[in-house]
Amino acid sequence: MQPRFVDTNILLRYLVRDNQEQAERSLNLLLRVERGEEKVYTSSLVIFETVFTLQKFYKVPRQDIAEQLLTIISLRNFHVPEKDVYRRAFNLYISKNIPFGDAYNAAYALEEEQPVVYSWDKDFDKIDGITRVEPE
Repeated sequence: MQPRFVDTNILLRYLVRDNQEQAERSLNLLLRVERGEEKVYTSSLVIFETVFTLQKFYKVPRQDIAEQLLTIISLRNFHVPEKDVYRRAFNLYISKNIPFGDAYNAAYALEEEQPVVYSWDKDFDKIDGITRVEPE
């Protein structure tokens, strides 16, 4: 079977369970993925939308968001770009208490040797290993 794309609402229904039928169907999909009966993929935007919605609309604590999404994206048959970057990004998101977008960008930059980031955003100053510079 060809891999299929997973949209944000599939993850949200599973995580928040505000529609029981859709939550169960989303869970069944993820169980099939876990068992290797199905392969799926998603985009970084879906992960970002899910984090944003869980945090802003549903008021889910950062730690819970990280644990839940890392469990899903860690499934062997669940493909997402830069899977390893997400582990570091969620760690920064929680430990440095910075927006997820900044955490992801910092984690992405840390994949490079001696990363230097052009930014006005001082959140990057909180992250060991990154040098933030402002354009002249």
